Amino acid sequence: MHGNSFIARRSALLAGGMLAALDVLPRPAAAQPGPPAFERGYPTAETSRLLRDEADMQRAVTAYRFWYPTVSVEGIFNGSREAGIEDNKAMGIAATGPRQVGFTLNSDTPYGSATLDLTGGPMVIEVPPGGYIGLVNDHHQGWVLDLGLPGPNEGRGGKHLILPPGYTGPVPEGHQVGRCASFKALLAVRALPVNADTRAALESLRRIRIYPLASAASPRLLDFVDTSDRRMDSTCLRWEDNFQFWEVLHRITEAEAPAERFLPMYGLLATLGIEKGKQFAPDARMRGILERAARAGRDQLLVSAFDSDRPDRVNWPDRRWEWAGLVADSAQFETPGGIDLEARDRWFAQAIVTSPAMFRRTAGAGSLYWLSARDASGAFLDGGKPYRLTLPQPVPGRLFWSVTLYDSATRSQVQTDQDKAALRSMFELRDAPTDAPLGLYFGPSAPTGQEGRWIKTAPGRGWFAYIRIYGPTEGAFDKSWKPGDFELVR
Repeated sequence: MHGNSFIARRSALLAGGMLAALDVLPRPAAAQPGPPAFERGYPTAETSRLLRDEADMQRAVTAYRFWYPTVSVEGIFNGSREAGIEDNKAMGIAATGPRQVGFTLNSDTPYGSATLDLTGGPMVIEVPPGGYIGLVNDHHQGWVLDLGLPGPNEGRGGKHLILPPGYTGPVPEGHQVGRCASFKALLAVRALPVNADTRAALESLRRIRIYPLASAASPRLLDFVDTSDRRMDSTCLRWEDNFQFWEVLHRITEAEAPAERFLPMYGLLATLGIEKGKQFAPDARMRGILERAARAGRDQLLVSAFDSDRPDRVNWPDRRWEWAGLVADSAQFETPGGIDLEARDRWFAQAIVTSPAMFRRTAGAGSLYWLSARDASGAFLDGGKPYRLTLPQPVPGRLFWSVTLYDSATRSQVQTDQDKAALRSMFELRDAPTDAPLGLYFGPSAPTGQEGRWIKTAPGRGWFAYIRIYGPTEGAFDKSWKPGDFELVR
């Protein structure tokens, strides 16, 4: 599945998915009272006005949903730049917590993140042997390469070379090569905290070497900036429901190489006034449509994330836990029938980055993610109410596992004066017995005697949870292990 035939087929599938999406979008309220008026087969002036607005609204909502991952990853780049971490100059490292706002970030492992600028040529990433889990994604959160344990060297260390679009220069031997579809790329890597030693894991991130290939004889290495104690916002929340979304997308379109696999969707953008090499200056009518489309598109994504009716989201028919990702074993949401746009929407509404290792459903060294936004009765989880979650022991993970809570509005770790959002097998729960069911607690107040197994939630806020299992074993997939639901404590 390579070459021009594959690109053409994928472009056709994208276009088909786009047209299918248009068919199901609701009409604006102004067009609801009756069918459009036509005289002798021609639209009246009022009909034309209404249907132009409707068509542009439909196109804008479809474009919003499709290009959301591109704007979302720009939020990550922007968060680093606001913290003084410049592209190609430094990598941020952090033991993250609720103070770092980022879509479903977790506190299980320290993170490293760098914005790679490939306009000056390829970049080299040297990863030493050890417990690293990393990836490179392009500006559209398309998968480029895995590093560390899920990579081709399987944790033995090695050199990785990231090539820019259209690169035809020499490629040195001894490198794992990834061709990036954009000039800006995201490097994201985690270091496993062996023996629960977070500080040592942070230091291990500093042993990664990143530099331009052109400087290989005397590498110009990226520095490291520890942001563990800083408040950061690496999301697109400030843009996602307003006109700024389109302004950011236009800036990206101007600066980036066109991604060939998205050609039909660039044509869709052009109908909205976003086109490479041209000024983006919508009139009052189009600006109003784009503002409404940003709100409608964001709301539709949240339905995909938290109230999907897809049957394949369910792993246990009698549980509220769902697969966070709907397409298994694919980094690009590809299926035999084409790109699964709904699965793509669901993932990027709540999470960031893609890799085949994140969506595998086989026992091994990867990780898996289950999401729950409802209690046992089916009601959405409420930050003002107390809950208990019972997990059978042992949890089927060869490495470790965690339960992390996220604010439903920010899709980031819940923020309270407890400054904590996770219960982790290597940290808070390391001494918990593994031969009896384990009770965990969530709510505005700690239950007496269970303070160490409790996460505080905020009244007036909704929240959802992820179960993460690292190195899942067969019991995580054959349904022989089954978590409890969140039970309201009365």
